Amino acid sequence: MHFTNQIDPVFYDNFVEHARPPKSTSVVEYACPREIMHAYAIMKKMEAAMKQYFVDLHIHIGRTMDGSPVKITAARDLTLANILDECLYRKGINVIGVVDAGSPKVQSDLIRLVEAGSLAPLDKGGLSYLGKAVLILGAEVETREKSGGKAHFVCFFPTLEKMKNFTSVMAKYIKNINLSSQKAEITAEKLFNIVDGLGGIFVPAHAFTPHKSLFGNCAARLTEVFSQRAIAKIYAIELGLSSDTYLADRLADLGGITFLSNSDAHSLPKIGREYNVIDMQQANYEELLMALKREKGRKVTANYGLDPRLGKYHRTHCLVCEKIAGGAPPVLRCEYCGSDKIVKGVLDRLEEIATYREPVSPDHRPPYHYQVPLSFVPGVGRKTVDKLLQCFGTEMEILHSASEEDLEKVAGKKIASLLCLARSGKAELTAGGGGRYGKMLIREE
Repeated sequence: MHFTNQIDPVFYDNFVEHARPPKSTSVVEYACPREIMHAYAIMKKMEAAMKQYFVDLHIHIGRTMDGSPVKITAARDLTLANILDECLYRKGINVIGVVDAGSPKVQSDLIRLVEAGSLAPLDKGGLSYLGKAVLILGAEVETREKSGGKAHFVCFFPTLEKMKNFTSVMAKYIKNINLSSQKAEITAEKLFNIVDGLGGIFVPAHAFTPHKSLFGNCAARLTEVFSQRAIAKIYAIELGLSSDTYLADRLADLGGITFLSNSDAHSLPKIGREYNVIDMQQANYEELLMALKREKGRKVTANYGLDPRLGKYHRTHCLVCEKIAGGAPPVLRCEYCGSDKIVKGVLDRLEEIATYREPVSPDHRPPYHYQVPLSFVPGVGRKTVDKLLQCFGTEMEILHSASEEDLEKVAGKKIASLLCLARSGKAELTAGGGGRYGKMLIREE
């Protein structure tokens, strides 16, 4: 057999899946054919060639650059140009997924930025922003099952032409194609078939939230909604703000699926409140798809997100007495007034449909790191954020790298202490529910 640094991808994948030496055994000690040892050496070389990227794949657009509405509930200054600058210069996000690129008016903005030289299409999909970040084109769509269940899905495409093709098809099912997250009169399976037929990526969005999500509003199992063919091509799901890896890994259906933690940002400050760290050789659409499929060393290596208690749908909320459940899940009727008029919490829903009593995480599952975004930390307003950014560069540096001593020099002792407490995962929190975020509490000394 002739060895080169180029290895058959099928052989590589098979090797990674089945022939990696046990963790307790060195390569030298591992009694295996020479081909396997050589492949292992190449695999380690390829892994060393990977770069880590900060990735947020769910950012809405509030207005086009000429002021036309796109996501009605989003901030007016959430334009494509502002998103790109916010990610590059304030947040430190390297791969930026906008989910309103299906709007023809947003597509006009994209063309303007390409013509101005700010955006440049990449050969392997996506668009380079000033050579420093990469934009991935996505569209969020709402589906409706025959049972009445509604769910959101984000659909990604490699090029503007592919996205335009998607828009042309979806215009038959959506009343106002210029607006975000519009209801399409089709089932999730049919949407999957459209996306797959156009060569796109299909991802269930905020998969457990109560009003419009796959597991929160439509089904307890994937097979209730999708064919086996579709299930085999759902490479990733989005956890949503009120869930995390450990809750989602109580569903056996999800063992082979990559988890994404995205911000679902409706304003500039909310960008990056959840994000992923992904290993890829380069930032582009093809590499991203390989990472979701965990191919050839590409993979999500960490999820960063809110403690799910901070999410606004974590626990059941009573629509009559307005109280949020505090008892053992699942709470399916108000603990305080007895009403059954509730918004079921994500924790309560997952307890209701869980396969396992405890999370069962597969070997490929990366760690989930809790973070408290700057906007959730008591006392941290816009002026403080600006001062911190001027000193440390990006929000990622503030949240994860800056020392308490350096933070104190800029923001004062109390805020520095709170930021480090939030970073440690030991902050005291109250759970959110019914559309109200949870809160970080300050313990009085």
